[in-house]
Amino acid sequence: MEPLDDLLKKMEREWDQRARKNALYYVNTERTDWTQEEFFQSGQREVEEQILNDMANICQGRDPRQMRVLEIGCGAGRVTRALSQVFGEVHGVDVSGEMVLRAREALADRPNVTVYKNNGMDLSVLGDLQFDFAFSIVVFQHIPRREVVESYVREVHRVLRPGALFKFQLQGDPRVQSSPDDTWTGAAFSDRQVVEMARRCGFDPRYRDGAGGQYFSVWFFKDEAPR
Repeated sequence: MEPLDDLLKKMEREWDQRARKNALYYVNTERTDWTQEEFFQSGQREVEEQILNDMANICQGRDPRQMRVLEIGCGAGRVTRALSQVFGEVHGVDVSGEMVLRAREALADRPNVTVYKNNGMDLSVLGDLQFDFAFSIVVFQHIPRREVVESYVREVHRVLRPGALFKFQLQGDPRVQSSPDDTWTGAAFSDRQVVEMARRCGFDPRYRDGAGGQYFSVWFFKDEAPR
């Protein structure tokens, strides 16, 4: 198993390579020949299914145009663009500088979006910004180690306001990872491991769907009271 610093560099390097080869495909593997328009339409569908159908949990009575939201693993901006049409302020982070360049170019017409390259493990690049909602989709199931995922979860707890939701997906199928440093299939979580991680990090794992499968969706609500 590689040292953690080496793994983070490998994640960055391999995702940069994927971005240079075919960024749109590696963000959404449904097709190899995406047009920009079709690619962003797929992100719109994702937001309709994952966000617009869940606004009570996400907004909790707040006006979405007054909310600051975070997307982890924004890639080339597929979902980020759609989020920017719903929420007042959107911040996206990604470990790949190549993906970030593509996202910034594609989202240059969206003044309410800011995209950052981060280190693949924490949110220190965001400083002390506080968020009303955090989201990540088809990202954590590519992360090779649970400790890296948990680092992100702890960091999201740090930047979320009390009571806010972190909605994200994990790899739930323990049969798929080929090695502990595989940056494509990633480390799997059982339902028990998800619940334990949530509680260690100060979240209520209120809803969970898809345990045992590739797309394991979880709703982590930040505790209202400080720990």
